[in-house]
Amino acid sequence: MAWTSSFSRTFRAFRYRDFRLMWLGACASTIGTFVQQFAQSWLVYDLTKDPFYLGLDLFLGQLPIILFSLVGGVFADRMDRRKMLLSSQYIQMACAFILTALFLAHKVQVWHILSLSFVVGLGQSFGGPAYSALLPTLVPAENLSNAIAMYSIQFNLARVLGPTLGGLAYATLGPTWCFALNGVSFLAVILSLMMIQVTFVPAKSKEAILKSMGAGIGFIRQREGLAALVFLAFSTTLLGFSLTGFLPVIVRTVFHGGPRTYQLLLVCSGAGSIVGALIVAASERLKGQGHVALLTLLALGTAISGFAVSRWLPLSCVLIFISGAAIMASASLMLSLVQLIVSEQMRGRVMSVYSLAFRAGIPLGSLALGKLIPIFGITAALGGSGILLIAVTLSFLVLMRSVATFQRPAETAR
Repeated sequence: MAWTSSFSRTFRAFRYRDFRLMWLGACASTIGTFVQQFAQSWLVYDLTKDPFYLGLDLFLGQLPIILFSLVGGVFADRMDRRKMLLSSQYIQMACAFILTALFLAHKVQVWHILSLSFVVGLGQSFGGPAYSALLPTLVPAENLSNAIAMYSIQFNLARVLGPTLGGLAYATLGPTWCFALNGVSFLAVILSLMMIQVTFVPAKSKEAILKSMGAGIGFIRQREGLAALVFLAFSTTLLGFSLTGFLPVIVRTVFHGGPRTYQLLLVCSGAGSIVGALIVAASERLKGQGHVALLTLLALGTAISGFAVSRWLPLSCVLIFISGAAIMASASLMLSLVQLIVSEQMRGRVMSVYSLAFRAGIPLGSLALGKLIPIFGITAALGGSGILLIAVTLSFLVLMRSVATFQRPAETAR
């Protein structure tokens, strides 16, 4: 009975039909995305033999999110969020099929891949805020943290299955099928979006876009703890999320391996992320949630630093597993804190600012590492990122007032 109760508590968000539909559709689509990402990262490095292009590919995929997600947040607060999400999926699906056609015609070049990464990011810059605003309407507020953790699980389940399927497809069928499978996978999330029942549609507004943006930013400044969480989200992705993006460099230069070693490390990272999300999902109303998030980030920085100096593959697998768990646990904890204190009318704009900070760190960190690795080497560059993340986290832990601001909003929102 205790096991049954624990299982029910961990997966309680699945009691709600619309959440189940969204989860299944998103999971299928994300698996396809990672199948393509496996082939794409390997091909970019194989074509150029330059880690800078790996960083550039990641940067261009995230650049539109930096440029346009605040605008996307405004539209998410004045348009049907489901229609915005559908448009985003259509754009991303078209890009996958264009890349498939280029490979079939043997015409693909690096600039094609980089350009399509930018277009995919453009679709995500509007789809991301719409999804963040739509998710809380699918479950009651008391189950929102669990729903966010469950979403993290589907993302990281895809991180495990995607590279596995990508490795098999790449080895047996070739890269063309990796891109084709991703294109087909978007049909699942499109179907799920068409089936859900949207309970909240924002009122139309004629207010200027810049004025609406300013209102969202003003809300963040006024609400205690939100600005600190936005800064911490940026620091986390800037310093802690570039590890998997540069795995091809580590595989080639440190372990002298190929796609199978790359696949193994990706799977270990994804498996760790699932475990981290499950731990958060099983927890109910964590006391001192902000403090727990900071301790988790401390573990992430330590794992990254250890991975950078490791030369033994089994140890590296363990460390990347720990880093995956720490990334997802901290991200879920911080995101749930933000979601719980945002009003429905401001959700799109506030979440677009938070998402911008969270995702902006990824391309900036990737681009910086892509430049630093050829100069200092992969060990020094990656190890430095881990050490800097430890320093940032310790500064927040020492400043107890900042930690308190993370706790109070979660408690007042109950």
